[in-house]
Order: sequence, then C-alpha cells, then structure tokens
Amino acid sequence: MTSHVKALLVHYLTATGAVFAMLAMLAAVGSNWDMMFLWLVIAFFVDGIDGPLARHYNVKDNASEYDGVLLDLIIDYLTYVFIPAYALFQSGLLDGWTGWVTIIIITFTSALYFADTRMKTKDNSFSGFPGCWNMFAVVVFATHPNFYIILALVIILAASMFTPLKFIHPVRTQRWRSISLPIAIIWTALAGVSAWTNFNAGPLITTALAITSVYLLTVGIVQQFLPAKDE
Repeated sequence: MTSHVKALLVHYLTATGAVFAMLAMLAAVGSNWDMMFLWLVIAFFVDGIDGPLARHYNVKDNASEYDGVLLDLIIDYLTYVFIPAYALFQSGLLDGWTGWVTIIIITFTSALYFADTRMKTKDNSFSGFPGCWNMFAVVVFATHPNFYIILALVIILAASMFTPLKFIHPVRTQRWRSISLPIAIIWTALAGVSAWTNFNAGPLITTALAITSVYLLTVGIVQQFLPAKDE
C-alpha cells in the first residue's frame, strides 16, 4: 500500500464523522437521545484518533488534494456544536426563552471560534473554550441541572472562547498528557455508558463523568497558573 493510499484512508476515516453526525441528527429528530449521544461518542472517538494518524502518515503532503483541517472543522461543527445545541433546545431541559438564547449563543460564538486563526497555542492547546458542546451536553443530560444553571454555564463557556484561557487537547498537549489522555479515554467510556443506559447509569458513573469533565475543562487553566520550568 502506497503512502498516498494510506493518507487517503485517513481522510476517509475523518469523513466517516459526517456519517456519524447524520445518524446522530436522525436520532435527535426522533428524540432518541441515548442513540444520538452514542453516535456522537463514536464520532468523538474517531476525532481523537484521526489526528495522530494524519500526522503519522503525513496526509498534508501525501494526500494534499483534500484539506484535512477543513474537513475536520466541518465535521466538528456538526458533532461538537450543531447537534448538541439542537439536543439541548429540543430535549425540554431548557425552559422557554432560555432554549432560544442558548442555541443562538452556542451556534453564533462557535462559528466565530472555529474560524479564528488564533485558536491554537504554542503547546497545541486551545486559546479559549474550544466549543466542545457535545461534552457539555452529555454532562447536562446525565445530571439534569436547573435550566438557569445550564444557561449560565453556556454564557460563561461561550464568553471564555474569546479569552486567553487555555484548554488542553488531551492528545496533542504534551504537558501532563500521561494523566490527561487516560482521563479523556475514561471520559469517553463513561459518556458511552451514560448514553447506553439512557442516562440512568447511577450516581457512581454520573459522578465520575462530572469529575473527569471538570478535570478536562480546567487543567489547561491550572497549567497557566503553574507554568512549566521551561516556559
């Protein structure tokens, strides 16, 4: 198998995210939230492995007819932003006007963030919250907070997109990766179990999901306050 074919296969793997996004959307339209999140978790897993594969097989040079970054961003907007926003609005977790405000904030700010050329930091983290509304929505569905709390969290996270606060990439951010990557894998498994059980996995799974979410959300900010010796 040539290097070109191997690189093309990585692009094709990335493109399967669009298929999973469609399957998630069809489930969401039918209010099958457990299946919707299962498809989103699968898409999240694919998104986690296609980047390292793309770098390993040097897709930028070996299959340059496709722009892997653009392909990834298109799919990420669907799976990270658009579908989770729809789910938050349509699920009944938000009351009245709060649902409308939430989806407007999420879709508008995320579109700007995804087009921002300054989103990546030198250590391959993200500058500002990277629009991982799929992860946010999983935790909301699992914990069922008050709708005003959901709205407040959406406003805070959306505002943080346009700040210099750092949010890690569990795979690409090297600092503390030996901890962050296993926690991200555990989070993915917990999210899958939560969705599989229609968000009735019990307090142990839900608590673990919340704790791992807080870690992934805040560890980059902690790193800013505890700079490495060579920074």
